[in-house]
Amino acid sequence: MPEVPEVPTHCPYCALQCGTRLAPRDGGAAGVRPSPDFPVNQGGLCQKGWTAPTVLTTPDRLTTPLVRDAAGTLVPTGWDTALDLVAERLRALRDAYGPDAVGVFGGGGLTNEKAYLLGKFARVALGTSQIDYNGRFCMSSAATAGNAAFGVDRGLPFPVTDLGDADVILLAGANPADTMPPLMRHLGRAALVVIDPRRTATAERAALHLQPAPGTDLALALGLLHLAVVEGLVDTAYVAARTAGFDAARQRAMAWWPERVERVTGVPVAELREAVALLAGAGRAYVLTGRGAEQHSKGTDTAAAFVNLALALGLPGRPGSGYGCLTGQGNGQGGREHGQKADQLPGYRMITDPAAREHVAGVWGVPADSLPGPGRGAYELLDALGTPDGPKALLVFGSNPAVSAPRAGHVSERLAALDLLVVADFVPSETARTADVVLPVTQWAEEEGTMTNLEGRVLRRRRALPPPTGVRTDLEVLQGLAVRLGQPADRFPSAPRTVFEELRRASRGGRADYAGISYDRLDAGEALHWPCPAEEHPGTPRLFLDRFAHPDGRARFAAVEHRDAAESPGGRFPLYATTGRSPAHYQSGAQTRRVPELTAAAPEAYVEIHPDTARRAGLDEGALARISSARGSTLARVRLVGTLRTDTVFLPFHFPAEGRANLLTSDALDPRSGMPEFKVCAVRVEPCGTP
Repeated sequence: MPEVPEVPTHCPYCALQCGTRLAPRDGGAAGVRPSPDFPVNQGGLCQKGWTAPTVLTTPDRLTTPLVRDAAGTLVPTGWDTALDLVAERLRALRDAYGPDAVGVFGGGGLTNEKAYLLGKFARVALGTSQIDYNGRFCMSSAATAGNAAFGVDRGLPFPVTDLGDADVILLAGANPADTMPPLMRHLGRAALVVIDPRRTATAERAALHLQPAPGTDLALALGLLHLAVVEGLVDTAYVAARTAGFDAARQRAMAWWPERVERVTGVPVAELREAVALLAGAGRAYVLTGRGAEQHSKGTDTAAAFVNLALALGLPGRPGSGYGCLTGQGNGQGGREHGQKADQLPGYRMITDPAAREHVAGVWGVPADSLPGPGRGAYELLDALGTPDGPKALLVFGSNPAVSAPRAGHVSERLAALDLLVVADFVPSETARTADVVLPVTQWAEEEGTMTNLEGRVLRRRRALPPPTGVRTDLEVLQGLAVRLGQPADRFPSAPRTVFEELRRASRGGRADYAGISYDRLDAGEALHWPCPAEEHPGTPRLFLDRFAHPDGRARFAAVEHRDAAESPGGRFPLYATTGRSPAHYQSGAQTRRVPELTAAAPEAYVEIHPDTARRAGLDEGALARISSARGSTLARVRLVGTLRTDTVFLPFHFPAEGRANLLTSDALDPRSGMPEFKVCAVRVEPCGTP
C-alpha cells in the first residue's frame, strides 16, 4: 500500500500555532506529529496538540443543519431550508427595528479569511454596527496599551526564537508552562521573574516568584518603576532619544514607594528590589504580560504600567530585548486585525477614520457613508441582547459565550431573550444547544486559510481531510446568507484564496499591512511577518528597531495610577477568586472536553484552595464545594494547594452547567478596552450541601 503523504499545517489551539503534519487515515481520522523544522515549537507539542485530530471524529459531530421546531426541539433540516429561514427572519427583524437589530459575535479562532468576511458581511450584507468577538475577552487590554505606547499592536514584535537568547524574562500574569508548553523551549536559558498569585508550573521554574494579591498588579508595576528611578537604573539616553511622556509617568510612580507596594500587594520589598535588579542588570531582557495582568477593569493601565517599566529600562526596539504580550487564542492576532472587532476595519484601521472608511468601502464596492459606525464591545453586546434598544437576533461564529462570557448566568438569560439565535459550530456547544438554528461547519484540518500567530507571522492552514458529508465552510455559509439578503455572490466569495486576495487589498496601507503576503509566497515556505507592504518586501519580524509607529517615531509612556478592583473581599464573600486555564483544556472546553485523554486528565470542574482555608470552610481534598459570589454560585471539586495564597481560590473556566467559573465573575469592564474583570471577584467557599 502506498504511503499517504503528510500535509503540513498548524495546531488549532493557542496562538503559538505550532507546526504539525497530518497524515489522513481511514474513517476520516488523522495522525499528527510536530513539524521538526517550524521554529516556534521546534518539534514539540502539548497534550492538546497531540490529541487535536480526535475531536474531528467526535461522536456528536454536527453534520446537518438543525432548526428548533414548535415543540422546542432541534430537528434536522436541509441547508436551503435553514438558510432561507435565517435570511427571512433577519429581513423581518431589520425591517421592523432597523439594521442594528441584528448582532454578530465572532471568535479569535477563525481564520483571517473568515474574520475578514464576517466583518464585511455584518457591515455590508446586514448593515449593522453590532459586531464584536471573543478576543475582546483575551487581548483587548494589551492591544489598547500597545497601540497607545507604540502606535501599533502586535503581540510579540519580535520572533519567539529571540527569547531563547534572553538573560532575564519577566512574565506578568502568564503561565506558559501550562497554557503554551512548547514556548518553554525558548525560556530555558533565561532567569524567569514570574508575577502570579498562584505558584504555577511556570513559577516553579522561576528564579524569582512575586505573589501579589489578585487585582494589585498595577500597584506592583508602579513600584518596580519607582525602584528603577530611585536606584538609578533608568536608561536615560534611550528615554531621551526614543520616548515621550516619561516625566508624567515617573511622577505617578514616585508615590509608590516599596513599603506602600508591599502593603497593597503583599510582595516583600526585598523581592521587589531583586526583580528590578535582575531586569536592569541583564544584557538581554524582556517584559511579557499575559491574561493574569490584563483581564481586569484596569487591565489597559496595568499593561501600560509594564510597558512603562520596559521603556524606562530601554528594552522595546533594542536588539535582544523587548516588550510583548502572549496572545492567547489561535488567531487572536489576525482575528482582531481584519474587521470583526466593533471599532475596526481590515488592516487594523479604525472605523471612525474617514480615510480608512473610504479605502475599505472602495475595496468592497460600496459608498463609504453606507458603512455603520462603531458598535458595542463584546460584553455590552451580549448584555444588550433582547432589550428594547439591543439586537433581537445574534449570529455566532466560532465562540461559546454561554460558558466563556463573564457573568455567564446573565448572558445565558440574554441569549434566551433573543427572537433568533443562530450558531455556526461543529459540535453542539452549550451556546449551540440553546440556538434556534445550528449550522454545521468545517474544522481546521478540513479547510484552507491563513492564521496569524502571536509573533505576527502569517501561516498557511491546509486541508488534509475532506469534511463530513453535509458540512459547509463558514465562508460558504456567509455567502449563502448574503445572497439571500440581496447581495451579489461575487461580493462574498467562498474560496479562501479569493477572500485573502481581497483582504490584501483592504489591508494595504493599514497598520497591519498584508498587501505583500500571498498564498504563493507562504506555500513556497517564506516566513512572512506583517507589515509586509509589497510582494518584494521580506516582511517585518522585528518591529521598532529604528522607530516606533507614532508619527514622531517615539514610544509613549502612560501616566497611570493604581485603583482597586471593582470588587474586594469582605463580609459574606471573604475570599478572592481568580480564573484561568487547566493544562488539559482550552477556552470554553467545547473541543477538549470531547477528547477522552484530556477529559481523563481533568474530568470536572475543580477549585484550588489552600489547606488552611479549606479547613476553616469544612472542606477536605476531593470534597464537592459550592463557590458563591454576588452573581451566583458554581460547584467544583476541591484540590488542596499549599502554595496558594490563603485569601485566594482558583477555578479553571472550561467547564459547563453548574461548573461554570464564569457564573461567579462580574461585568465590571475596563473603560478603554472593554475587557471584563475575569481575574478577581469576591467569593465564599462552603460544602456543597450548604444553602
